[in-house]
Amino acid sequence: QDRDYVVIEVLYGCGLRVSELVNLKLSNIYVDDECLLIHGKGDKERWVPINERALELLLYYIENIRVHQKIKEKEASYVFINRLGTRLSRNYIFMFLKNAVADAGISKHVSPHSLRHSFATEMVQNGADLRAVQEMLGHESISTTEIYTHLSKRFLRETIQIYHPHYSKR
Repeated sequence: QDRDYVVIEVLYGCGLRVSELVNLKLSNIYVDDECLLIHGKGDKERWVPINERALELLLYYIENIRVHQKIKEKEASYVFINRLGTRLSRNYIFMFLKNAVADAGISKHVSPHSLRHSFATEMVQNGADLRAVQEMLGHESISTTEIYTHLSKRFLRETIQIYHPHYSKR
């Protein structure tokens, strides 16, 4: 359970693809820099910042949970390990997230990629530079990242109500 919570925090906190998460290696965690070195699509490398909370949880998992697992030698470099001593599979992450969403009483479809979309949407809606978001997501083209600039009508209405003088302040 603790490991799965860390998985969600890292997926959402860093905007990673599932494949990037399951292939994350211990050597790709740069604690002092608060960054992860991610091997993305096309075997391209990129640096992704990891927030303090996600990093603390990740280190706790490594130092207090993972160390007690029996890990197969060829899998020892991977961060997230299952009960069989091998790295987590993409399917496992899809299934545990589906169950966690159902347990939380959420009826909306949520996938690991939904966490990546939420990461990008939050970044853009809160004013992050589109090129920086593109780099963090590992998008080859800025046009792929631009989909996150289409903000919801509700968000736009709330914004105008707060900041435009012709709307009443609530």
